[in-house]
Amino acid sequence: MGLLANKAGIVTGAGQGIGRAIAIRCAAEGASSVVADFNREMGEETVALIRGAGGEASFAFGDVSDEESVKAMIETVIAVYGRLDIACNSAALSRGSGPIHEYSREVFDQTLEMCLTNTWLCMKYEIPAMLSNGGGAIVNISSNASLRGQAFNTAYAAAKSGVNLLTKSSAAEYGAQGIRINAVSPGVIRTPGVEKYFEEQPEMAEGLKRAAVLNRLGEPEEIAEAVVFLCSDRASFITGQLLSVDGGGAVK
Repeated sequence: MGLLANKAGIVTGAGQGIGRAIAIRCAAEGASSVVADFNREMGEETVALIRGAGGEASFAFGDVSDEESVKAMIETVIAVYGRLDIACNSAALSRGSGPIHEYSREVFDQTLEMCLTNTWLCMKYEIPAMLSNGGGAIVNISSNASLRGQAFNTAYAAAKSGVNLLTKSSAAEYGAQGIRINAVSPGVIRTPGVEKYFEEQPEMAEGLKRAAVLNRLGEPEEIAEAVVFLCSDRASFITGQLLSVDGGGAVK
């Protein structure tokens, strides 16, 4: 049996990149999952990939900036699978990059909302569903930019730093009620978002490609493996932790 056999879950931002890899890996380990994304075509493509490999998944439209949409996502999990055991909050979006004095207030605020506030909003509805089921496991996707800062990506780094303390604080609140809450902090991972950042900030690209002591970019599937572990019963005594999956980037 897989590590997540007989568990029901949700993965946000699962239409591409890290979120898609997580949803696919969770299904491969036996979970039945709702694939949530604001891009219906890409989300349904993820579902098709899971089902094509013999897994179980359903699609739910998910705009994680809209509270009613988030509420509906969790209601979909309960309606389809009867409960919520695991959740991975992967959906995030940086609205811009560049020197901090050139940021507009709108771009800065939108980045905080899309990376921090939206993670809290998902947890707001995931946690009651898990409490009604006697517990569960939540994994938030942070970033190594939150640990050491990242030039020309300040709003994103600040927002993800907030995700780290959101994770730790909520783990302290709900551990006694059977909910484990951890975060995974990816290094530089080969995703569409990273490729876009390389295009916007070419002077940063080469340095970031060599940021890991392993001297390569990470792959989305490597993040997925860490998430599956933290969602599984093998991590039953782990909560409030930030796991860096960065090829040693944080120590270089």
